[in-house]
Amino acid sequence: MTDNVNAVTRATEPDSLEALPRALDENSALHGLHAQILDLLGLAICAGELPTKSVFRIEELEERYGVSRSVVREAIRVLASMGMIASRRRVGVQILPESDWNLYDPQVIRWRLASPARISQLRSLTELRTAIEPEAARLAATRAPLADASELMGLAGKLWAAGQADDPAEFLILDIEFHRLVLASSGNEMFAKLNSLVAEVLTGRTNYGLMPEHPHNDALQLHVDVASAIQRGDAAAAQTAMLGIMERAFDEMSSIWADGEPG
Repeated sequence: MTDNVNAVTRATEPDSLEALPRALDENSALHGLHAQILDLLGLAICAGELPTKSVFRIEELEERYGVSRSVVREAIRVLASMGMIASRRRVGVQILPESDWNLYDPQVIRWRLASPARISQLRSLTELRTAIEPEAARLAATRAPLADASELMGLAGKLWAAGQADDPAEFLILDIEFHRLVLASSGNEMFAKLNSLVAEVLTGRTNYGLMPEHPHNDALQLHVDVASAIQRGDAAAAQTAMLGIMERAFDEMSSIWADGEPG
């Protein structure tokens, strides 16, 4: 490392930048340098490779990655907007504690799910979904437009077919759309805005092998039950069926939480 790194004596881990990869992916140009640097830093922070209160300087990142100051500054600006870092005059860029982060930001969720703390993150997100989605289903049963209720029934049927066909990619797309539409049909704009959070949870569970290899028929039936209850305007039944989906998610992941990370 450069002399600059050794000079950062205020950091909790003065050489914490050593934990970061030195080379950008050869395909980084396809994603944009700003996005690439942002991902590298966001993942490093969430993984604890850049621990809370540690400090680094923009010049160090310029040298390490061979990118311009404007590229690094843009990544720093985005991370600061997420509450993950703060620039301190005459000190450098300091990593802020998790309590300051915007934990609802989809990118932060994605980075946390990619970190060693993914099990804890997944538990927190599933608890949040359990608090919100049954109520969203209850409201949807009284507020959903007829077209949305009909679309939910169609999605439930397609989910069943994808589950029976063992098509995880198609199942994920349909599952995300199903839960997005329930949240949107609740008529509560705050609930509707949580759709990206739910999408990240479902995508993370799939990408990290935290979903059952084959969707259980009970889970598939519960999606049908939610859609059917919303279509016929049965608020209590819609709420109960969605709660059943959440409880099944906890059951499916309970053994993972007990055993720790999958390999």
